[in-house]
Amino acid sequence: MFRIFKQVQKVAFGVGCFSKLEEVIAPYRKDGYVVFLVDDVHNKTGFKATIPLGATDKMYDVDVTKEPKVVQVDKLRDMIQAENKTLPNLVVGVGGGSTLDIAKAVSVMLKNEGSASLYQGWDLVKTPAVPKLGIPTLSGTGSEASRTTVLSSDDKKYGINSDYSMFDIVLLDPELIKNVPNEQRFYTGMDCHIHCIESLEGSFINSFGKVYAKSALELCKKVFLNQGGTDEDLMVASYMGGASVANSEVGVVHAMSYGLSLVLGYRHGIANCIAFNQLEEFYPAYVPEFREMMKLNNIQLPTGVTSKCDEAMYEKMIQMTLRMERPLTSALGDNWKDILTPTKIRSLYERM
Repeated sequence: MFRIFKQVQKVAFGVGCFSKLEEVIAPYRKDGYVVFLVDDVHNKTGFKATIPLGATDKMYDVDVTKEPKVVQVDKLRDMIQAENKTLPNLVVGVGGGSTLDIAKAVSVMLKNEGSASLYQGWDLVKTPAVPKLGIPTLSGTGSEASRTTVLSSDDKKYGINSDYSMFDIVLLDPELIKNVPNEQRFYTGMDCHIHCIESLEGSFINSFGKVYAKSALELCKKVFLNQGGTDEDLMVASYMGGASVANSEVGVVHAMSYGLSLVLGYRHGIANCIAFNQLEEFYPAYVPEFREMMKLNNIQLPTGVTSKCDEAMYEKMIQMTLRMERPLTSALGDNWKDILTPTKIRSLYERM
Protein backbone atom coordinates (compact mmCIF):
# COMPACT_ATOMS: atom_id res chain seq x y z
CA MET A 1 0.00 0.00 0.00
CA PHE A 2 1.36 3.44 -0.99
CA ARG A 3 1.71 5.85 1.87
CA ILE A 4 3.88 8.88 2.58
CA PHE A 5 5.32 8.62 6.09
CA LYS A 6 6.00 11.95 7.71
CA GLN A 7 9.08 12.46 9.89
CA VAL A 8 10.16 15.29 12.22
CA GLN A 9 11.56 18.01 9.98
CA LYS A 10 14.40 19.27 12.20
CA VAL A 11 16.26 17.62 15.09
CA ALA A 12 18.84 19.28 17.33
CA PHE A 13 20.85 16.67 19.22
CA GLY A 14 23.80 16.61 21.59
CA VAL A 15 24.91 17.24 25.15
CA GLY A 16 24.31 20.89 25.97
CA CYS A 17 22.20 21.68 22.91
CA PHE A 18 19.43 23.05 25.14
CA SER A 19 21.60 26.17 25.41
CA LYS A 20 20.79 26.82 21.75
CA LEU A 21 17.02 27.00 22.34
CA GLU A 22 16.96 30.80 22.17
CA GLU A 23 18.58 30.64 18.74
CA VAL A 24 16.18 27.96 17.53
CA ILE A 25 13.01 29.78 18.50
CA ALA A 26 14.11 33.32 17.61
CA PRO A 27 12.50 33.25 14.12
CA TYR A 28 9.11 32.46 15.68
CA ARG A 29 9.25 35.57 17.87
CA LYS A 30 9.20 37.89 14.87
CA ASP A 31 5.76 39.51 14.72
CA GLY A 32 4.44 37.11 17.36
CA TYR A 33 5.04 35.10 20.49
CA VAL A 34 5.86 31.59 21.72
CA VAL A 35 3.85 29.46 24.15
CA PHE A 36 5.70 27.12 26.50
CA LEU A 37 3.84 24.18 28.03
CA VAL A 38 6.04 22.84 30.82
CA ASP A 39 5.66 19.81 33.07
CA ASP A 40 4.98 21.34 36.49
CA VAL A 41 7.51 18.98 38.10
CA HIS A 42 10.07 21.47 36.84
CA ASN A 43 8.81 24.03 39.35
CA LYS A 44 10.68 21.83 41.86
CA THR A 45 13.70 20.82 39.76
CA GLY A 46 14.72 24.39 38.97
CA PHE A 47 14.88 23.61 35.27
CA LYS A 48 11.95 25.88 34.49
CA ALA A 49 14.05 28.92 35.39
CA THR A 50 16.53 28.07 32.63
CA ILE A 51 13.92 28.34 29.86
CA PRO A 52 14.55 31.52 27.80
CA LEU A 53 11.18 33.25 28.08
CA GLY A 54 10.79 36.25 25.79
CA ALA A 55 9.01 39.46 26.76
CA THR A 56 5.80 38.53 24.93
CA ASP A 57 6.02 34.77 25.40
CA LYS A 58 3.62 32.85 27.62
CA MET A 59 4.37 29.89 29.89
CA TYR A 60 1.79 27.46 31.27
CA ASP A 61 2.30 24.69 33.81
CA VAL A 62 1.09 21.24 32.79
CA ASP A 63 -0.02 18.81 35.49
CA VAL A 64 0.73 15.28 34.30
CA THR A 65 0.41 13.42 37.60
CA LYS A 66 -2.39 11.59 35.78
CA GLU A 67 -2.78 10.50 32.16
CA PRO A 68 -3.31 13.41 29.68
CA LYS A 69 -6.99 14.11 29.22
CA VAL A 70 -9.19 15.63 26.53
CA VAL A 71 -10.61 18.20 28.98
CA GLN A 72 -7.07 19.27 29.92
CA VAL A 73 -6.20 19.98 26.29
CA ASP A 74 -9.47 21.82 25.67
CA LYS A 75 -8.92 23.95 28.79
CA LEU A 76 -5.38 24.92 27.80
CA ARG A 77 -6.48 25.78 24.27
CA ASP A 78 -9.32 27.94 25.58
CA MET A 79 -6.99 29.67 28.05
CA ILE A 80 -4.42 30.53 25.39
CA GLN A 81 -7.10 31.87 23.05
CA ALA A 82 -8.80 33.90 25.80
CA GLU A 83 -5.58 35.48 27.12
CA ASN A 84 -4.10 36.45 23.75
CA LYS A 85 -5.42 38.40 20.79
CA THR A 86 -3.62 36.19 18.27
CA LEU A 87 -2.46 32.60 18.06
CA PRO A 88 1.15 31.83 18.99
CA ASN A 89 3.71 31.29 16.25
CA LEU A 90 5.12 28.28 18.09
CA VAL A 91 4.09 25.87 20.85
CA VAL A 92 6.98 24.40 22.86
CA GLY A 93 6.40 21.29 24.98
CA VAL A 94 8.90 20.60 27.77
CA GLY A 95 8.69 17.39 29.80
CA GLY A 96 7.98 13.70 29.48
CA GLY A 97 5.74 11.94 26.98
CA SER A 98 2.52 13.14 28.60
CA THR A 99 3.56 16.80 28.42
CA LEU A 100 4.76 16.37 24.85
CA ASP A 101 1.44 14.74 23.90
CA ILE A 102 -0.46 17.64 25.46
CA ALA A 103 1.69 20.17 23.60
CA LYS A 104 1.06 18.38 20.31
CA ALA A 105 -2.67 18.23 20.98
CA VAL A 106 -2.89 21.91 21.98
CA SER A 107 -1.05 22.93 18.80
CA VAL A 108 -3.64 20.98 16.79
CA MET A 109 -6.62 22.32 18.70
CA LEU A 110 -5.56 25.96 18.38
CA LYS A 111 -6.37 25.62 14.67
CA ASN A 112 -9.31 23.17 14.82
CA GLU A 113 -12.77 23.75 16.26
CA GLY A 114 -14.60 21.83 18.97
CA SER A 115 -13.26 19.41 21.56
CA ALA A 116 -10.11 17.34 21.15
CA SER A 117 -12.35 14.28 21.52
CA LEU A 118 -13.62 14.91 17.98
CA TYR A 119 -10.18 14.17 16.59
CA GLN A 120 -9.31 10.98 18.47
CA GLY A 121 -8.74 8.48 15.69
CA TRP A 122 -6.86 8.20 12.41
CA ASP A 123 -6.39 11.28 10.21
CA LEU A 124 -9.42 13.18 11.49
CA VAL A 125 -7.58 16.53 11.76
CA LYS A 126 -8.30 18.70 8.73
CA THR A 127 -6.48 21.98 9.44
CA PRO A 128 -2.69 22.19 9.88
CA ALA A 129 -1.59 22.84 13.46
CA VAL A 130 0.40 25.69 14.95
CA PRO A 131 4.13 24.84 14.56
CA LYS A 132 5.53 22.97 17.57
CA LEU A 133 8.83 22.09 19.19
CA GLY A 134 9.39 19.22 21.62
CA ILE A 135 12.01 19.08 24.38
CA PRO A 136 11.90 15.75 26.23
CA THR A 137 13.11 15.66 29.84
CA LEU A 138 12.25 11.95 30.03
CA SER A 139 13.10 9.35 27.41
CA GLY A 140 11.15 6.32 26.25
CA THR A 141 7.69 7.21 25.04
CA GLY A 142 8.89 8.35 21.62
CA SER A 143 6.26 11.09 21.60
CA GLU A 144 8.93 13.44 20.26
CA ALA A 145 9.06 11.43 17.02
CA SER A 146 5.53 10.03 16.62
CA ARG A 147 2.37 11.27 14.93
CA THR A 148 0.21 10.28 17.89
CA THR A 149 -0.97 12.28 20.88
CA VAL A 150 -2.72 9.95 23.31
CA LEU A 151 -5.56 11.37 25.43
CA SER A 152 -8.03 9.87 27.89
CA SER A 153 -11.69 10.72 28.40
CA ASP A 154 -14.36 9.13 30.58
CA ASP A 155 -14.86 6.10 28.34
CA LYS A 156 -11.73 5.73 26.22
CA LYS A 157 -8.01 6.29 25.84
CA TYR A 158 -7.24 6.99 22.23
CA GLY A 159 -4.80 8.95 20.11
CA ILE A 160 -5.15 11.90 17.82
CA ASN A 161 -3.19 10.14 15.11
CA SER A 162 -2.33 12.61 12.40
CA ASP A 163 0.61 14.02 10.46
CA TYR A 164 -0.48 17.37 11.90
CA SER A 165 0.27 16.02 15.40
CA MET A 166 3.97 15.53 14.69
CA PHE A 167 6.54 17.96 16.04
CA ASP A 168 8.17 20.26 13.50
CA ILE A 169 11.34 20.55 15.59
CA VAL A 170 12.76 18.38 18.37
CA LEU A 171 15.61 19.31 20.70
CA LEU A 172 17.31 16.28 22.28
CA ASP A 173 19.78 17.06 25.06
CA PRO A 174 20.89 14.00 27.11
CA GLU A 175 21.79 16.33 29.97
CA LEU A 176 18.07 16.86 30.55
CA ILE A 177 17.40 13.25 31.59
CA LYS A 178 20.43 12.62 33.83
CA ASN A 179 18.56 13.10 37.14
CA VAL A 180 15.43 11.05 36.37
CA PRO A 181 14.62 8.65 39.27
CA ASN A 182 15.40 4.98 38.58
CA GLU A 183 11.82 3.66 38.54
CA GLN A 184 10.56 6.44 36.31
CA ARG A 185 13.53 5.99 33.98
CA PHE A 186 12.86 2.25 33.76
CA TYR A 187 9.12 2.41 33.16
CA THR A 188 9.43 5.15 30.56
CA GLY A 189 12.32 3.37 28.87
CA MET A 190 10.31 0.16 28.78
CA ASP A 191 7.64 1.94 26.74
CA CYS A 192 10.27 2.26 24.01
CA HIS A 193 11.49 -1.31 24.47
CA ILE A 194 7.97 -2.74 24.34
CA HIS A 195 6.59 -0.78 21.40
CA CYS A 196 9.68 -1.68 19.37
CA ILE A 197 8.97 -5.36 20.09
CA GLU A 198 5.34 -4.89 19.07
CA SER A 199 6.42 -3.10 15.88
CA LEU A 200 8.81 -5.87 14.89
CA GLU A 201 6.36 -8.64 15.72
CA GLY A 202 3.48 -6.96 13.87
CA SER A 203 2.57 -6.90 10.19
CA PHE A 204 2.02 -3.12 9.84
CA ILE A 205 5.72 -2.36 9.55
CA ASN A 206 7.87 -1.22 6.64
CA SER A 207 11.63 -1.40 6.14
CA PHE A 208 12.19 2.01 7.73
CA GLY A 209 10.25 0.92 10.80
CA LYS A 210 12.27 -2.28 11.08
CA VAL A 211 15.58 -0.45 11.06
CA TYR A 212 14.40 2.09 13.64
CA ALA A 213 12.88 -0.57 15.91
CA LYS A 214 15.85 -2.96 15.75
CA SER A 215 18.31 -0.17 16.48
CA ALA A 216 16.24 1.19 19.36
CA LEU A 217 15.79 -2.28 20.81
CA GLU A 218 19.55 -2.88 20.85
CA LEU A 219 20.11 0.44 22.60
CA CYS A 220 17.45 -0.42 25.20
CA LYS A 221 19.18 -3.73 25.86
CA LYS A 222 22.48 -1.91 26.26
CA VAL A 223 20.91 0.44 28.82
CA PHE A 224 18.68 -1.93 30.80
CA LEU A 225 20.81 -5.08 30.70
CA ASN A 226 23.62 -3.05 32.26
CA GLN A 227 25.87 -3.24 29.20
CA GLY A 228 27.26 0.26 29.50
CA GLY A 229 24.32 2.12 28.03
CA THR A 230 24.23 5.88 28.57
CA ASP A 231 21.58 8.61 28.78
CA GLU A 232 22.54 9.49 25.23
CA ASP A 233 21.79 5.91 24.16
CA LEU A 234 18.40 6.03 25.87
CA MET A 235 17.48 9.35 24.30
CA VAL A 236 18.40 8.09 20.82
CA ALA A 237 16.46 4.86 21.46
CA SER A 238 13.38 6.84 22.45
CA TYR A 239 13.48 8.95 19.29
CA MET A 240 14.07 5.96 17.03
CA GLY A 241 11.36 3.98 18.83
CA GLY A 242 8.88 6.77 18.17
CA ALA A 243 9.95 6.86 14.53
CA SER A 244 9.46 3.09 14.30
CA VAL A 245 5.86 3.38 15.49
CA ALA A 246 5.25 6.13 12.92
CA ASN A 247 6.20 3.48 10.35
CA SER A 248 4.39 0.54 11.94
CA GLU A 249 1.93 -0.08 14.78
CA VAL A 250 1.90 -1.22 18.39
CA GLY A 251 0.32 -4.52 19.46
CA VAL A 252 -1.30 -6.58 22.19
CA VAL A 253 0.59 -4.93 25.05
CA HIS A 254 -0.63 -1.42 24.30
CA ALA A 255 -4.13 -2.68 23.58
CA MET A 256 -4.23 -4.17 27.07
CA SER A 257 -2.38 -1.41 28.89
CA TYR A 258 -4.83 1.24 27.70
CA GLY A 259 -7.53 -0.50 29.74
CA LEU A 260 -5.34 -0.43 32.87
CA SER A 261 -4.72 3.29 32.41
CA LEU A 262 -8.33 4.16 31.64
CA VAL A 263 -9.93 2.24 34.50
CA LEU A 264 -7.23 1.97 37.17
CA GLY A 265 -5.30 5.15 36.44
CA TYR A 266 -1.90 3.58 35.86
CA ARG A 267 0.57 5.74 33.97
CA HIS A 268 1.38 4.49 30.50
CA GLY A 269 4.87 3.13 31.10
CA ILE A 270 4.04 1.09 34.17
CA ALA A 271 0.74 -0.07 32.61
CA ASN A 272 2.72 -1.44 29.66
CA CYS A 273 5.04 -3.30 32.02
CA ILE A 274 2.16 -4.81 34.01
CA ALA A 275 0.52 -5.99 30.81
CA PHE A 276 3.72 -7.19 29.10
CA ASN A 277 4.67 -9.32 32.10
CA GLN A 278 1.53 -11.43 31.53
CA LEU A 279 1.74 -11.71 27.73
CA GLU A 280 4.50 -14.28 27.29
CA GLU A 281 2.23 -16.40 25.08
CA PHE A 282 2.20 -13.56 22.52
CA TYR A 283 5.83 -12.44 22.96
CA PRO A 284 7.68 -15.57 24.15
CA ALA A 285 11.09 -14.44 22.92
CA TYR A 286 10.99 -11.15 24.83
CA VAL A 287 9.14 -11.41 28.15
CA PRO A 288 11.86 -13.47 29.91
CA GLU A 289 14.43 -10.84 28.93
CA PHE A 290 12.14 -8.11 30.26
CA ARG A 291 12.00 -9.91 33.62
CA GLU A 292 15.78 -10.03 33.65
CA MET A 293 15.82 -6.27 33.04
CA MET A 294 13.52 -5.76 36.02
CA LYS A 295 15.82 -7.83 38.20
CA LEU A 296 18.98 -6.00 37.13
CA ASN A 297 17.33 -2.60 37.68
CA ASN A 298 15.76 -3.47 41.05
CA ILE A 299 12.21 -3.02 39.82
CA GLN A 300 9.26 -4.57 41.63
CA LEU A 301 6.09 -4.51 39.54
CA PRO A 302 2.76 -4.02 41.32
CA THR A 303 0.84 -7.29 41.57
CA GLY A 304 -2.85 -8.07 41.89
CA VAL A 305 -3.76 -4.73 40.34
CA THR A 306 -7.10 -6.01 39.02
CA SER A 307 -8.00 -8.07 42.08
CA LYS A 308 -10.60 -5.56 43.27
CA CYS A 309 -12.15 -4.83 39.87
CA ASP A 310 -15.91 -5.33 39.66
CA GLU A 311 -17.82 -6.47 36.58
CA ALA A 312 -18.30 -2.93 35.29
CA MET A 313 -14.58 -2.20 35.54
CA TYR A 314 -13.64 -5.41 33.75
CA GLU A 315 -16.17 -4.67 31.01
CA LYS A 316 -14.79 -1.16 30.52
CA MET A 317 -11.24 -2.52 30.19
CA ILE A 318 -12.38 -5.20 27.77
CA GLN A 319 -14.22 -2.71 25.59
CA MET A 320 -11.18 -0.41 25.58
CA THR A 321 -9.00 -3.28 24.36
CA LEU A 322 -11.50 -4.19 21.64
CA ARG A 323 -11.37 -0.60 20.34
CA MET A 324 -7.71 -1.12 19.44
CA GLU A 325 -8.41 -2.70 16.07
CA ARG A 326 -5.32 -1.50 14.21
CA PRO A 327 -2.77 -2.69 16.80
CA LEU A 328 -4.55 -6.02 17.22
CA THR A 329 -4.83 -6.57 13.48
CA SER A 330 -1.12 -5.86 13.14
CA ALA A 331 -0.27 -8.22 16.00
CA LEU A 332 -2.69 -11.10 15.36
CA GLY A 333 -4.07 -10.75 11.84
CA ASP A 334 -7.52 -10.07 10.43
CA ASN A 335 -9.01 -12.82 12.59
CA TRP A 336 -7.79 -11.23 15.83
CA LYS A 337 -11.33 -11.22 17.27
CA ASP A 338 -11.30 -15.01 17.15
CA ILE A 339 -8.04 -15.06 19.12
CA LEU A 340 -8.55 -12.22 21.56
CA THR A 341 -12.16 -12.79 22.58
CA PRO A 342 -13.76 -10.90 25.46
CA THR A 343 -13.35 -14.03 27.58
CA LYS A 344 -9.66 -14.23 26.71
CA ILE A 345 -9.14 -10.55 27.42
CA ARG A 346 -10.86 -10.95 30.78
CA SER A 347 -8.59 -13.87 31.71
CA LEU A 348 -5.49 -11.86 30.81
CA TYR A 349 -6.61 -8.93 32.95
CA GLU A 350 -7.33 -11.27 35.83
CA ARG A 351 -3.68 -12.41 35.78
CA MET A 352 -2.53 -8.83 36.32
